[in-house]
Amino acid sequence: MADFAVIGGGIAGLAAALFAARRGNRVTVFERDARAPGSSGSTLDEDFFGRRRPGVPQAAQPHLMLGAARSVLRTEAPDVYATIMRLGARERHELDWFEERPPARPGDEDLVTVQARRIVVETALTDALRAEPRAALRYGEPATGLLVDPSSTPPRVRGVRTPLGAYEAELVIDAGGRRCASGEWLTGAGCRPPLVERHRTGIAYFCRWYRLPDGRADGPARPWTVSGGTFAGCAVFPADNGLFAVTLFVHTEDPTRGALRDPAVFEAAARTFPPGEAWLELGARPLSPVLATAGLDNRWSSLVDEQGPVATGMVGVGDAVTHTNPTIAQGMSLALWTARRVARETDPGAGRDRGHGCAPRPGPGSPDFVTEHYAWAQRTLKPWFDFQVMTDRAIGERFAVRDFGAGPARQLAALFECAQEDPEVMRARAKVRHLAASPSEAYGAPEVRARVAAWLAAHPDYVPSTAGPDRREWDKITAP
Repeated sequence: MADFAVIGGGIAGLAAALFAARRGNRVTVFERDARAPGSSGSTLDEDFFGRRRPGVPQAAQPHLMLGAARSVLRTEAPDVYATIMRLGARERHELDWFEERPPARPGDEDLVTVQARRIVVETALTDALRAEPRAALRYGEPATGLLVDPSSTPPRVRGVRTPLGAYEAELVIDAGGRRCASGEWLTGAGCRPPLVERHRTGIAYFCRWYRLPDGRADGPARPWTVSGGTFAGCAVFPADNGLFAVTLFVHTEDPTRGALRDPAVFEAAARTFPPGEAWLELGARPLSPVLATAGLDNRWSSLVDEQGPVATGMVGVGDAVTHTNPTIAQGMSLALWTARRVARETDPGAGRDRGHGCAPRPGPGSPDFVTEHYAWAQRTLKPWFDFQVMTDRAIGERFAVRDFGAGPARQLAALFECAQEDPEVMRARAKVRHLAASPSEAYGAPEVRARVAAWLAAHPDYVPSTAGPDRREWDKITAP
């Protein structure tokens, strides 16, 4: 049995703690927020709309649980998944876009989006962790530093410091997110700095939450919930318990972005896009002001550089390894993949022997443990990080030059248009969306390539649709 200290009580930290505790490890979670989900009998809406979380600015923004994350929870913690559904989450299968779902193929069962706010997932994880005898949750007691033994080579992290004291641990799991100061703590203790790769996205988001009218459980099945043009876009995110969010996104240098904070301007602008108009036309009641977020980046961080581990005794999960812009909503999936991997590699019940002819499994405090963790992340997570970077670069360039009628952007737009008509192409798109297949594997399949080529041949003058306002109309709506 090992003692683990988890920095951060978001989805990544809660999942890592729960998965490790259920494998027999003692785990303590240190979270800066003093208020836990469900404290003093609070409701989901009270926790979501009334809980100020400066360390997690994205908490009130829309979230989606893709098929990859859903699969992890259904396997590792089916009780947690059942609680998420009991709390009001809804499932949507990608192939339900078609009035008649095509014949099933192996893997289709994982092409499901779980529609729920972040607070629903956090509440379910917190409730499960509270029931674990080997887990402790310390809300309002943030990690403020690390216990580091500089005499080891490389330096060994041996625990965390908080305002209330020091806690030793065999392994520190950094789930403190992109704003955690763990890198500074390491360098302050004499370690080499973590290896960090950053890419600015150039996209600003503006979100407002609504509730469907009484007696209505779902919004319209059509049109598609995301649309956009050459300078702005709109997305609708159905969530739990009749709630949904409308999001507008523009380039961070767009001079009209400030006006979108005005609820009247926001709603008028949202109604110029097909999904915004379709959902707002239902008479939904607004529940929040316009919530803005910008300055996002895609950030990759590793505690292993060309010389090896910069420290031992600590590994990252969630945004501490890879923070991705929410364009394709893969953050929760990557976080749960990593939490599961850490739990499996530290499972005391599995022993240290990997099998006949294999080297023993390294202990959590060893250099090999850190090296293997980030090697796994490089193989498993980094391709999806790179895909996110490529996607955001294409969107940013489209908004900057206000054109996406040629080149790769046209090809991707054509694939999406084709998918809305062709179930086989939609299935390929869904596999990528739910992290079940890489873009090269899914889109490069001969059948998919042939279908998209045939669609383009039937539409020789195809220009990607700019569903939404033209610039003159947009400027008029957002004018002071």
